[in-house]
Amino acid sequence: MFGYVKTDFPNMYMKDVVLYKAMYCGLCKGIGKCCGNKGRLVLNYDLTFLSLFTHNLLNIDVKIEKQTCIIHHIRKRPVAVPDVLTERIGALNVILAYYKLNDDVIDNKKGFIKRSFFKSSYKKAAKKEPKFDAIVKARYAELRKYEKANCDSIDMAADPFGLMMKDIILELIGDDCADNVKKIAYEFGKWIYLIDALDDFDKDKKKKNYNVFVNANPDVCDKQTLLMTKGNEIVYIFGTILNEISTLEKGLDYKFNHDLISNILSLGLKGQTKVVMENKKCKNTSKF
Repeated sequence: MFGYVKTDFPNMYMKDVVLYKAMYCGLCKGIGKCCGNKGRLVLNYDLTFLSLFTHNLLNIDVKIEKQTCIIHHIRKRPVAVPDVLTERIGALNVILAYYKLNDDVIDNKKGFIKRSFFKSSYKKAAKKEPKFDAIVKARYAELRKYEKANCDSIDMAADPFGLMMKDIILELIGDDCADNVKKIAYEFGKWIYLIDALDDFDKDKKKKNYNVFVNANPDVCDKQTLLMTKGNEIVYIFGTILNEISTLEKGLDYKFNHDLISNILSLGLKGQTKVVMENKKCKNTSKF
C-alpha cells in the first residue's frame, strides 16, 4: 500500500486521536512480533485503517495499555495490544510493502538493496500468511499484464487493486462478509491505486514508467497541465469512487464506536484527494 489513507484531523474527536495513535503503534508492535523489527520500517497508515475497520466489523475489542517502544523508549504512549488480527494485518503490511518494492525494482531497475533488506521480513510474513501472499502476488501479476499492454483504461488498470482489497477483506472477515463491505473494499482499492498514479504523474512521465493517467493523456506534459485541461474528468472519476464509499459506509453494521472510521472514509479520503488535486506533496507513509 502507499500511505494515502489518513484521518481528517481537524474534525476528529480527542478520543479518536488517542485510539488512532494507539492502533498505529499497536500495528507497529504486531509487525515486530510476527515479522521482525526490520518489517516495522514499512508500517503505513493504510493498514492502520484496515486494522481499525476489521476490528470493528468483527467485534474484536481493543485493549489499550501505556507502553514504551524503540522510538519512544522513555515516555510511555497508549498502545493497542497486538492480538491475532493485528498480527495478521501486520504480516499483510509487510507483504504489500515487499510487492510494492518489487514493482519499483521492475519499473525503475533500482531499489535492489532496499528490497533485499526487507526480504527476510517478507519471508516470515509470507510463511505466516500464505493466503495473503498468494492474493497479492496474483493481483500484481494481473496489474503487470495491463502495464505490459500499455492499458489506457482507468477502470481496467485500477481493477486488480480493487479486487485485491476485496480478496483481502474476504480473507480477514470470512464468508459472512457483507456485500457492502466487499464493495467498499473494492472501491477503496481502486482509490488507492488511482490516487498514487495521479500523484506520481510527473515522476512517471519523466522516467517513462507505466502510469494509466499518462497513457490516457499522452499529449499532456505534466500534472499541472493535466489538472487544468482534464480536471473535470478527474474530479468525476474520484468523486464517483468517494461518493460510492460514503454511501456504502452509512449502511455498515458497526459493532462499536464508528466515528474514527467514518472520519477516514467520509472526510480523510476526500481531503487527501484534494491535496493531490492541488498538486501538493501528499505521501508520508510512516511518520506521525
